[in-house]
Amino acid sequence: MALPIVAVVGRPNVGKSTLFNKLIGQRLSIVDDRPGVTRDRIFGECEWLNHKFLLVDTGGIEPFSDDIILSQMRRQATLAIDSADVIILVTDIRTGIVATDEEVAQMLQKSGKPIVLCVNKCDQVGETPAEFYEFYNLGLGDPIAVSSVHGHGTGDLLDEVLKYLPQQDENDEDDDTVKVAVIGKPNVGKSSLVNAISGEERAIVSNIAGTTRDATDTHIENEHGKFIFIDTAGLRRKSKVDDAIEKYSVIRARMAVERAHVCVIMIDATEGFTEQDSKVAGIAHEEGKACIIAVNKWDAVEKDGKTMDAYRKKLMNDFSFMSYAPIIFISAKTGQRLDRLFELIKYVNDQNAMRISTGRLNDVLADATARVQPPTDKGRRLKIYYMTQASTRPPTFVCFVNRKDLFHYSYQRYIDNQIREVFGLEGTPTRMIIREREQKK
Repeated sequence: MALPIVAVVGRPNVGKSTLFNKLIGQRLSIVDDRPGVTRDRIFGECEWLNHKFLLVDTGGIEPFSDDIILSQMRRQATLAIDSADVIILVTDIRTGIVATDEEVAQMLQKSGKPIVLCVNKCDQVGETPAEFYEFYNLGLGDPIAVSSVHGHGTGDLLDEVLKYLPQQDENDEDDDTVKVAVIGKPNVGKSSLVNAISGEERAIVSNIAGTTRDATDTHIENEHGKFIFIDTAGLRRKSKVDDAIEKYSVIRARMAVERAHVCVIMIDATEGFTEQDSKVAGIAHEEGKACIIAVNKWDAVEKDGKTMDAYRKKLMNDFSFMSYAPIIFISAKTGQRLDRLFELIKYVNDQNAMRISTGRLNDVLADATARVQPPTDKGRRLKIYYMTQASTRPPTFVCFVNRKDLFHYSYQRYIDNQIREVFGLEGTPTRMIIREREQKK
């Protein structure tokens, strides 16, 4: 059963993201003093009194702004309101009620959803200030005084939210949900891909580089299984990242890679491979994630019967350090090969989690060392006593040898290739740990 949804809405700079982070217990949403930092809907799981629900942070609502980004932020907030079971309206005690608060309150009342009024920034402990009672004028019932910075009043707020939540079945969340981070440099179509897959505008799409700031989660369930797609901010060269908010965005993108099972590395087909694509892919490779290279905007490329093969060969050369990653040519705009992308995601996720028995590993090892003799140095030959798999995600193998210095990198690559030849392991990096076993005297 899907978790109920609680949307956190309000005008800009009332502390929605700070409250969101406090309630979910982690810094998932970027917080800054400047208004308009949060743009897309940010999803986080919250638990209170054994009840779980999805909390949604939204961008500040400016009802009558014509600015492109602000109008799309308003649309994102409207989508959050439409899908929510309960709405938390956040206001600011320091500024009191302003015209925008009244307009947002009227908009929420028209939705017909239960509304919990939160008066934020009540940081003083003790008697409630007189300004607090002004918020009864919004006509939304009893307001709740909260300090999102210190956490005062958050318990009362969550108690009120629970009154309106639907009853849940005692079902634990499925462990078979695959988390997919969509990564790449700016403007390669990451948000467009997430929107195309989900069938709705889950992320703001714009030609302005850096539109996406937070890593936004999109839950998708279809015939291929259950997925969480994490749309991330585009990763630019450090020399081009001068804005503090963009620095946070880069950190969020790296965090998204850390919590994902699979990374879809997006390439712009019209631009081709760049050095930045290599660096973005390197982050996923170093983290040991299952990887897929998705060449987007394939519909915009002039092609003949040989274009795809030539492009694939060039990319295999460019991404030689991660030759295990499958390459797929897609179009987020037309939906080309998106079904095939889901199949690949499932496949590489299974490969990343593969466990191989010690007996089968050592059969492959014996065959490999018989074909190509281990290296020697000054009359001493490398002996590989045995091999075992220590962990998954990524598959990590431990080799016990007589001397570490004799196990050259080239021979490690050879052993790795032999394992891949037998067991597949497509789409996932592997790790090899070399242990020196002491000789018995």
